Amino acid sequence: MVQKSSYYSAGKRSNVVMQLGSVVPFGRSLDEYQCMFELSATDLDKSIVSLADGPASFNAEMFALGRRVVSVDPLYSFDRADIERQFYCVVDDIILQIKRTLADWVWTYHASPDHLRESRIQTLGRFLDDFDLGRSQGRYVVGQLPNTQLPDNSFQLALCSHFLFLYADHFPYEFHRAAVLEMLRLAPEVRIFPLLTLMLEPSSYVPRLIDEMQASGYECCVRTVTYQLQRGGNQMLCVKKR
Repeated sequence: MVQKSSYYSAGKRSNVVMQLGSVVPFGRSLDEYQCMFELSATDLDKSIVSLADGPASFNAEMFALGRRVVSVDPLYSFDRADIERQFYCVVDDIILQIKRTLADWVWTYHASPDHLRESRIQTLGRFLDDFDLGRSQGRYVVGQLPNTQLPDNSFQLALCSHFLFLYADHFPYEFHRAAVLEMLRLAPEVRIFPLLTLMLEPSSYVPRLIDEMQASGYECCVRTVTYQLQRGGNQMLCVKKR
């Protein structure tokens, strides 16, 4: 396991980076998921549940490759037009905030704020093209952490991108603990990315959660991954049943 001192050195708050009133409908691509979660070819063959997935194209792209992912999000109670509208209501404001704080972001995977915007639009498009079919097939499920209503042990791997820890100001520690336990109810392995808050601060929930999970008999580790957009946001938490 990565030492806590290494984790706490991951990020440093320089100014107010991002102000959001609620969880925003942004999604990421299959390639981003592979980088964020270190998904190997073996991992991609597993049965995967992706929590708080939003309008990610991960599910659509995996389905096109002949693999099945179940995505869970309350957003899926809306129709395609509503989801698209919600995205365009926030995207320009978020990109403007990013442009005002350029030094707080890493421009390697995404070349610029405008490139990031275009990438998110392309991802949304892939998701929307797949959404109606995927919802009818049970690949997009209306639900939310920490109570998904899905059957116990129905997956091999559970993922959560850009929700837990990121929105620490919106959800208390008890919510995060319950959410991780819910993911472990669904699968023997959980991966969460990133471990920073919107303020580029390492979430204070992570070391406390690791201590509690290890005390309960779970294996925990923090891995440094290749994906980074938030400066210092290149770490993933992995929790496994022994």
